[in-house]
Amino acid sequence: MIKVVGVRFRSAGKIYYFDPQKFDIKKGEHVIVETARGVEYGTVVLGIKEIADDEITAPLKPVIRIATPKDDKQEAANREKEKSAMAVCLEKIKKHKLDMKLIDAEYTFDNNKVLFYFTADGRVDFRELVKDLAAVFKTRIELRQIGVRDETKIVGGIGICGRPLCCHTFLDEFAPVSIKMAKEQNLSLNPTKISGVCGRLMCCLKNEEETYEELNRRLPNVGDRVTTDDGLKGEVHSVNVLRQLVKVLVDDGEEKEIREYKVEQLKFRRRGRRDKEERGDKKQSAEDKALKELENLEKKEGKSKLDEG
Repeated sequence: MIKVVGVRFRSAGKIYYFDPQKFDIKKGEHVIVETARGVEYGTVVLGIKEIADDEITAPLKPVIRIATPKDDKQEAANREKEKSAMAVCLEKIKKHKLDMKLIDAEYTFDNNKVLFYFTADGRVDFRELVKDLAAVFKTRIELRQIGVRDETKIVGGIGICGRPLCCHTFLDEFAPVSIKMAKEQNLSLNPTKISGVCGRLMCCLKNEEETYEELNRRLPNVGDRVTTDDGLKGEVHSVNVLRQLVKVLVDDGEEKEIREYKVEQLKFRRRGRRDKEERGDKKQSAEDKALKELENLEKKEGKSKLDEG
């Protein structure tokens, strides 16, 4: 076991472990640490704790010091300089007529490097732009192309639920999401209804996926033939996944009617999930193309580029 503290460098960013040395570091304090990008100013989000050696990415770098009032002032000054850096970079992009959208500028704590984050539809030749920026700022310049998920994480916004975006407030990493998750939760397969502000599948599709998978395993599919505990046979009309209720179109010999049963009251031969998905695909055939495009964009997005060294 080894003692570590968890440090974050941006709101809802990835948490990195550092050796606390002999410092009595508490959650919420600011620290100065050495990273792959140089000396950085971070916020402690996990106080001193012990974790297994195999959970550490070697080498474990030490905390240089707990941030002093002077360090706090320098960090605030860096944030102000980033605003002017954005303005300068926007002007240079316009000058070089580059097809790119500038998202954010970031100074390392020691001012050894300025990073500019941008989005673009394809590759951008920004070599001349880097030369111009280096001449202005007299330091190392890095232009990093990010995806639309990362852009939304930086900028923030309000989701369709009416709450601040998960990625901007607490998600430190993007979990893989897929169309299958929306199908599993019986959501509308209209791309506009399952896409977030970024235009990609909503991250929250992942939140209840395991619960829905478990609940769906206990239920028959719509259209399945079932036998009820009162001896009637019928066809599944609809299911309520969360309440584990099934509406069955039963035939009592005289007339057909829809009755509701608890899943425990039914006997049925469970079909595979593939059968249900295939039937769902046929019903949604008009939206297949849009869904396919959305899924391709999801694969193309790749991993977050914000926390790369």
